[in-house]
Amino acid sequence: MDFKSKIILISGPTASGKSHFAIKLAKKIKGEIINADSMQVYKEFFILTSRPSKKDEKIIKHHLYGFLSAKDYFSVGDWIILVKKMIKKTVRNKKIPIIVGGTGLYFNAITKGISKIPKINEKFRKKIRLLHKNLGQEEFFKRLIAIDPISKAKISPNDSQRSIRAYEVKEFTKKSLFDWTSNTKSDFLDFDIKKIFINTPREVLLKKITKRTDQMKKDGCIDEVKKFLKLNLDKSLSANKIIGVKEISNYLSGDHTLEKAVECINIKTRQYAKSQNTWSRGHMSSWKKLYSKDISSLKKKFLKEIS
Repeated sequence: MDFKSKIILISGPTASGKSHFAIKLAKKIKGEIINADSMQVYKEFFILTSRPSKKDEKIIKHHLYGFLSAKDYFSVGDWIILVKKMIKKTVRNKKIPIIVGGTGLYFNAITKGISKIPKINEKFRKKIRLLHKNLGQEEFFKRLIAIDPISKAKISPNDSQRSIRAYEVKEFTKKSLFDWTSNTKSDFLDFDIKKIFINTPREVLLKKITKRTDQMKKDGCIDEVKKFLKLNLDKSLSANKIIGVKEISNYLSGDHTLEKAVECINIKTRQYAKSQNTWSRGHMSSWKKLYSKDISSLKKKFLKEIS
């Protein structure tokens, strides 16, 4: 089988088994794994983000996991710059890049390209984040759509991260984020990109989510959140949105019992998985949807599809 100039993309809802499948596939085709999960980049979070284990990283080389501080701002544009370097390095080493994760915007950056927005200096970005902090998301969003009406139809009123990004781009460049993104193309047109979405049945996924949350509790996710909260970071930073941070914080402050916190984590994770599946229907129509209860069978199905 000729894998020259191939990039393999593996997506799917949270808890679907993407990482396990990627490792099995990488062993078979001499691949290396590159992270496409926006929350697995943070070094402060190992348990809540379900990062690959140290054992997994010894079996197959993994890139862009747990390398960034939660206090740092990290955009899709930052990610794609690093991914380009990793893909070149992997291909140079005669390995196949296998990009794995659940962040749809990251995959869009590969398959559809990313806009060439001028780099915005950190001082200006901090100013916008401070404005957001002082106003709160509701009032900040009103100001955003006042200066950039296009954003109203493109961004959820509750999405603080994208609201801040749209606001800073409009204020800094005097041009809407969505004008910048309207004419883009992939930087990977010379590659043969193979795309799989692990299409896990809902009832199977719900059981896996519950099982994983229970394991997170056993593995020490409460202590992980305690350490994170001591950093006292700006609430607008993305790491605060990791599922489990708010729920465990409420438990630690006495607002919730541990059982209630676990229940809330499960509910939010199920909602997130649903949104990932919804995203796939709207943005991943060209992806091959595959599922098997057995990872080895899934691997065989996929190899048959890409051979």
